[in-house]
Amino acid sequence: MPKYLIERAIPDAGKLTERDLVAIAKKSRRVLERMGPEIQWVHSYVTADAIHCVYIAANEEMIREHGRQGEFPVTRISVIENIFDPATAEKSV
Repeated sequence: MPKYLIERAIPDAGKLTERDLVAIAKKSRRVLERMGPEIQWVHSYVTADAIHCVYIAANEEMIREHGRQGEFPVTRISVIENIFDPATAEKSV
């Protein structure tokens, strides 16, 4: 299944408390449980004015449906084409 990067524009997201993040995570998991195994939340990054999430899903519409059901904004969805990190430099091609 494709992996997606989702941008959720949320003013002052960086000021969300631990309690806020726990509540958001619980709500997201409830929605995901209802939607079934064709959508999975991997992790999220919080920045000053957005939350960036990595999801695995059968298609982009599932991402949008998760946003609708959870009342989470979906500003942008991008398919992750590849992943690399510093260890990539150690490979010989």
